[in-house]
Formats: sequence, structure tokens, C-alpha cells
Amino acid sequence: MEDKHMEGTQGPAQQPEYNAEQIQVLEGLEAVKRRPGMYIGSTDSRGLHHLVWELVDNAIDEAMAGYCTHVELTVKPDNSITVQDNGRGIPVGYHEKMHKSALEVALTVLHAGGKFGGSGYKVSGGLHGVGLSVVNALSIWLRAEVRRDGKVYVQEYSHGDPVTGVEVAGECPLEETGTTISFLADDGIFDQVEYSFDTLANRMRELAFLNKGITITVTDQREEPEKVKRFCYEGGILSFVKHLNKNKDVLHPEPIYLEASKDDPEKNETASVEVAMQYSSDYNESVFTFANNINTLEGGSHLMGFRAALTRVVNDYARKYKLLKESDANLSGEDIREGLTAIISVKLTEPQFEGQTKTKLGNAYIRTLVDGAVSQGLSAYLEEHPQEARSIVDKCLMANRAREAARKARELARRKTALDSTSLPGKLADCTEKDPALCEIFLVEGDSAGGSAKLGRNPAFQAILPLRGKILNVEKTRLDKILSNNEIKAMITAFGAGIDQDFDPSKLRYHKIVCMTDADVDGSHIRILMLTFFYRHMRPLIEQGYVYIAQPPLYKISRGKNVWYAYSDEERDAILNDIGRDPKPNIQRYKGLGEMNPDQLWETTMDPENRLMLQVHLEDAIRADEIFTVLMGDKVEPRREFIEQNSQLVTDLDV
Repeated sequence: MEDKHMEGTQGPAQQPEYNAEQIQVLEGLEAVKRRPGMYIGSTDSRGLHHLVWELVDNAIDEAMAGYCTHVELTVKPDNSITVQDNGRGIPVGYHEKMHKSALEVALTVLHAGGKFGGSGYKVSGGLHGVGLSVVNALSIWLRAEVRRDGKVYVQEYSHGDPVTGVEVAGECPLEETGTTISFLADDGIFDQVEYSFDTLANRMRELAFLNKGITITVTDQREEPEKVKRFCYEGGILSFVKHLNKNKDVLHPEPIYLEASKDDPEKNETASVEVAMQYSSDYNESVFTFANNINTLEGGSHLMGFRAALTRVVNDYARKYKLLKESDANLSGEDIREGLTAIISVKLTEPQFEGQTKTKLGNAYIRTLVDGAVSQGLSAYLEEHPQEARSIVDKCLMANRAREAARKARELARRKTALDSTSLPGKLADCTEKDPALCEIFLVEGDSAGGSAKLGRNPAFQAILPLRGKILNVEKTRLDKILSNNEIKAMITAFGAGIDQDFDPSKLRYHKIVCMTDADVDGSHIRILMLTFFYRHMRPLIEQGYVYIAQPPLYKISRGKNVWYAYSDEERDAILNDIGRDPKPNIQRYKGLGEMNPDQLWETTMDPENRLMLQVHLEDAIRADEIFTVLMGDKVEPRREFIEQNSQLVTDLDV
């Protein structure tokens, strides 16, 4: 967006008076409505789904407390959501301090709940007490139904305000308890209110893995026949690791399971840890951490404890049995984690999270607990399973040799960069702007398209890097071979931020990295190869929103001097219906970017005023890990199954 400045002003404008009247106090849920991003992260699709997570987390907290065995999540035809559990039911009695029903307090008062101490919950994921009230504030309507004490209590809300009191709507069996919350998200607040069934189902599967024995059902009633998925895993996180590795060649048939717990009433520290881990012939590390069912994407004390113990135990075992020579340096943590899939799940009384989004765990004592569990349990496993232990250590030793070769390649590249001021790739057409926030680089397949892009671009802020053919599939390759690939080396050098543990986003030379490939099957394949490389070796690029996908048009429609561009078959048909088919217009189907003139490529695909671009988001790291393994891994059968199951999504293929 451009800043617009008024010209010809006569001196500075008079400043408004700043006094006590300008200090606003937002009461009730008004703060949530004014600044929803502070409570749910954003008002896009992620924020919308966050509303569902808040309600489901409440039900799961009941399960962790031992009172809930079933959770049902339903998307209704009007796109409203219903979450039902068979827990104890939200209390409905009179709240002396707030002078209203406890149910209404939970629905209308921020930081009100049973998770701030006392006997309500020993362990819970929602600690801020804002979940239910925030959902209420951001909904057009909400209906709460509570079953307890043989009665069914109901209260209804509109835009966060109660429209009824807490009323008895009927009776139920005394043993039937639980809470049902239904709501319709406010389309005046959210960018869109369309839920993704896959996103919902993947999160529910994850929760079922993390809470063994609980049954979670997801139903989508928006289509006929309705979609239903049911999840229940008696194996818990053991089943989780098997699920993640189902498309990989594993080194030992059963995952390793480790656990420990502690209870210190004086310090109010009740905690337990579960770890399930399994090695495969893969080259990537897939370690996921959870605290009270919350996916701690940035890790924290539990991850640090796991990594420290894992590195120490494997090195000690390798030394003890002379698999490492006395003259050899210890294996690094990276060597030992290559090909490892692990789930670390801790549950504790007072978790210290960073912010409402809960991405990093800070409790120091959890590191000690996890370290002890892994040290003791993994040492015993390796001693009791010498064959599996040898396979694991051999894998680590091979990773070490490959990593040493990669280190030498990196050092050579660094020395070359330091000595050579013109170290940027020769085929890079760089831009003149030096502020990374204003710069964008287009990764273009082939010299023909690269030539058009170089002539059509704005050289002030747009750089072009042509790539020859399909880059290396990094899913099947170790880092030393990756670093010897010319096209990948060109990208690493052009971006300027390094790779893997050396990756430093602050050194990135462009804040828009655009994959611009042909709109055909080959172009899609090249794009997924690029995304696989970014995800596996430059993940912060995706996490921080620097990666984009260009959307070149599929068709050029012309009649006389009038020209229209269509980006899909549907858009082509709509244009033809709009302009009429008599006299017959000329329709050109673009087979590749190289067929477009430079001015056409600029106008349709590169001009910020007119172009369409998709920003790549990482919404579900676990699901992304699975998909990259399926699409780019060694096994053919899972890929064939994926294509067969999703073939209906593809309407136009150039074969």
C-alpha cells in the first residue's frame, strides 16, 4: 500500500487535546471485539479455527482430569460449530462475587475459569481463562447447554451478550453430564468463516493420540453424504509415532517408549512425561513437543531435556562398545537426530507458556524430569536391544560422516564468499534496492522464462534467478550432496541467509521469495521440489511468511484490441459468457511462461498492482511433515494412494 501525502499544507495541523477523557476503558468483552488478534492470533483462517481449538481444549481438560471419555465436534450446514463432551458440565450455580450464574461468568468474564488453582483442574491446556468468553465475544450467536444434576440448563447469547438467563430446558438421567457449546463465528470480524474439515480432523487425531483411550468424533454436515471421522488410540503417542512413520523404512519395528512423573505438593509441581521415538532410514528430524496437549512449536525446556539426554546416552553407548574410537570426537546432536521421529508429551500443573498462543514451554524443572526419563529409559533400552542399538549408532555414524563433508563444503563456500566480492550467482539478475523488506526474488524455471522475466521485471526491486530443470529432491538426499547441487547452491547464495542450523533470517536479502513456474504438471513438480527444500532446510522462510507462489494466467482471450486474462477454466468461461462468443474471440492457452512476452508476464504475474500471489503458510507442521514424506519420499505406494484419493481435486492436467 502506498503512503499518500497531501501537498500545499500551510504549516503543522493543530494537535488534538490529550487529557483524561482520551483514556478509554473497554469493559466486558469489548476488548476482544476491538482487538481479536490479541486473543486468537489473527482474524484469518487460523484465527477462525482457533475458536474451535479453545472449546475442544476445554473438553480435553475434562478428559485429562479423568471426567470425560467422548468429545464430538460437528460442523453444521450453516457453518456453525457444535462441541459436545461428557465431562462434568460447566457449573451453573450462583456466583457470589459476580452476582450471576457461574455459566454466565465463564461466558462473559475474561480470565474466569477453574484453572487458576484450587481443585478444579490439576492439569489443563487453557490457563488464561479467556477461551470460552472469547469465542462468545466473536460469535453472532452462541448457545450453551449443560447437563448435570439430572437437569438440562440452557443459555443463549448474541454478539457476546446474554439474551436469556440460565434456564432449565428439561431433565436428563442423573448419570448423564457434560457441556454442549454451539456458535456461529462473526463474519463481520473474520476474513472468512469457512472451516477446513481436514484441518479440524488432523487436530482431533492429534488430540486423540495425545490422550490415549479418549474417543473424538468429527462430523461435517455441509455436504451429502456427511463426512465422519472417529479417532481413538489405546496406544497413545506410541500409535502417534507409528502413524508418522507408516510411510518410512524404520530401523527397529517398535517405537521406544519412556515415561516418568513427579509430585511435589509443597511446590505445587505435579508433572508427567511421555516420550515415544523411532528411527528410520530418513534423513530428516521429525521431533514434536507438547505441553498439556498444546503443540509447543518453539520447543522449550522439555525439548532441551530430551536433546541433552539423547546426545549423552548415544555417545556414552558408542564409547562403551568402541563404536567410537578414542580419537573420534563425540557425535553431535544433529547426527544423532537424523532420521528420528519422536513425540515428547508433558503434562504439568502450572505450565509457563509464552503468550496466549503457547508456543514455548519455560518450566525449568521439566527439563530435569525429561532428561532423567530419557537417560534412564533409553540407556536401558540400548543395553537390552543390542541389535537395534547397533543399527541406531551406525545410522548416527553415517550421518556424522555426511555432516562433516557438508561442513567442509560450507566452509569452502564461506571462504569463497569472504574472498570474492562478486560471489552472487552469475545467472542472478539482482535488483538495485538494498532494503530486504522491499526486495523480491523470482525463482523461474528455464532460460526462456528467465529471459522474459528479466526483460519484464522492475529492476529496482525485483531480482530474477533462473533455475535449470528440476532441482534435487532433498527428501531423499543427505546434506553433503544437497550442497553440491548447482541450482540449490545458487539459491542459498542468492538468499544470503545460510542453511539449516546456520540459517539466519536477519541476513536474508529478499523478503519475498516467489516460486514462478509453469501452470502445468512439470511446473507443479518443480514448485513442490522448491517447497520441500525450503521446508526441510530453511523452514523459517515459510514460518515467517517469506515464500510466495506466483499465479500466471492460463489463458489469453482477445478480440480486436481488447485483451482479457483468465487464471482458471471457470474464469475463462465467465469472461466468454460476459463478452459473448459472437464474433468468436481468440483464445490462447499458455503452456509455459516462456510463451509470454515480457510485457505480458509483467502485467499478469509480476506487477504488484495486478498480480495474484499465494503466500505459503505453515499451519500444521505435523501434517506438512507427513505430506512431504508421502509426496517426495522413497515409497511409491503411499504416493499412489494419495494421488488416487485426491485426483478429483485436479480438473485440468497437461499430460
